Amino acid sequence: MKQNNFFMVSIVLQIAFSLVMTGCNKKEAPLPPPPDPCFYNGVDTCLLNIKTKISINLNDEKQTIYSFGASDCWTTKFIGNWGDVTKKNKLADYLFSTDTSIDGSPKGIGLSLWRFNIGAGSYEQGSASGISDEWRREECFLTSNGTYDWSKQQGAQWFLNAARARNVKYIHGFAVSAPVSMTLDGMAHGGGGSSFNLQAGKMPDYATFLSTVSSHFKFDYVSPFNEPQWNWGGANASQEGSAATNTEMATLTKLLGPKLQTAGASTKIVLGEAAQLNFITAGYGGDRGDQIYNWFNTASANYIGNIPNVEKSISGHSYFTTCPDNNLITTRTALLNKRNATDPSLGLWQTEFGILGDICGQYNGYPKNTSIDYGLYVAKVIHHDLAFANMNSWSWWLAVSPSDYSDALVYVTDPTGSINLNNSKNDGIVSDSKQLWCMGNFSRFVRPGMKRVSASINGIDDATAASSFMISTYKDAVAKKMVIVVINMGNSAKKFTLDGLGSSINITGNKLDSYTTSGSKSLARSVSSADNINIEPKSVTTFVGTYF
Repeated sequence: MKQNNFFMVSIVLQIAFSLVMTGCNKKEAPLPPPPDPCFYNGVDTCLLNIKTKISINLNDEKQTIYSFGASDCWTTKFIGNWGDVTKKNKLADYLFSTDTSIDGSPKGIGLSLWRFNIGAGSYEQGSASGISDEWRREECFLTSNGTYDWSKQQGAQWFLNAARARNVKYIHGFAVSAPVSMTLDGMAHGGGGSSFNLQAGKMPDYATFLSTVSSHFKFDYVSPFNEPQWNWGGANASQEGSAATNTEMATLTKLLGPKLQTAGASTKIVLGEAAQLNFITAGYGGDRGDQIYNWFNTASANYIGNIPNVEKSISGHSYFTTCPDNNLITTRTALLNKRNATDPSLGLWQTEFGILGDICGQYNGYPKNTSIDYGLYVAKVIHHDLAFANMNSWSWWLAVSPSDYSDALVYVTDPTGSINLNNSKNDGIVSDSKQLWCMGNFSRFVRPGMKRVSASINGIDDATAASSFMISTYKDAVAKKMVIVVINMGNSAKKFTLDGLGSSINITGNKLDSYTTSGSKSLARSVSSADNINIEPKSVTTFVGTYF
């Protein structure tokens, strides 16, 4: 429609007059400040142009990394028996594969250790086991007549074979209870007491059982006890498990070691599996704490350092010691100091962690959360276990779960996409998580035999780093390979440049392959310049290159 020019001019003049009169009668409002030139779409672009130095000393070697792992516990008995092999292989690839896609991004997180649960027989007992959830019961290879049935735990065996087919380096068998035929109450969950649930005189039989199973499956490692500080069972039985004293654990080890040696097994005993890391260094419930002293101080009556087939290491779980940040740091520093004061050559293994319970009001097991926030927290715990406790091996708890809980790496739902445990026993939908891929930023690239070397971000102390930027670096001296893992907890991007301490770091081609896990990426590959390292907001990024 054609407009009336006179009318439009009149409106403009009225608006102008109104503005003039407003200015005469009121104090003129201040002009708004100019836009901050640093911020664009929420990103501090000025900060992006400031490069902070990453200081690395390849000559300052720390611990040797043996492995990264996860456990098959309970759930694989059903999922491993699914008829759809394609789905099972997808799940196994997520966990074990070191293959890459066409774009160079990894297909899986390349675990180098697989923890196989040695069942105690609660599954055969059914509801009489006292364990209400059948997903938490397990079969036993030892039958009631004393023979072995190697067809048991078929689902778990499928994943064991899948791990070996994908060249997982180590298999770690672990038991949480003696077979029900040997326990005091005929149950696998203990009676809620502080001693091992085992009939009098049955310790040699339990040692024979573990030696037989370990030899049959050619386990690299075996752990005969799990979280012995908790009084498993009683009226609140939820899974197989039993408490145990340091003396009971040492007694079993002194029987099992020679049996493994006589059988010609290469299996090594890994003792500990402490429910919390601080139970390794401090007293707990009488004869259930201060385990480093009990087992690896030559003055102790429970000394096992001279027993055949004992791995010279002690293991524990990182639960309930990861917050607040000062506790995360001091617990691990105390563990390392106690180890160094007792025997600096003693290995330290973190064998179980997952998002469990309420973690300082920020993270919770229930309901299931697979977001980058939870993945970042997992990476943060791994970083501190490796960089502050000098852990040689690090393992996650549940590899796969059908539940509405945040303690798994890979999840399954029922065929309709719902969380329904009964309908997930025979088939389902497989999905990943950011917990999986953030762990993969370590496990896929920090391979067995690599050494951690000193690394720091200039101007950031340990406490500040725990809530902002964390870095750890690893090297393969033979292949001249360097792996740098950077965790950015913040909402802003960051730029870094490498700085060698004592000598310059020369990167082949001045290029690094980078693999980023963020809210929208899962180990996505790109190529970075060694003197211009870009870190995305809320991400874990691994840089891989060779040096000379």
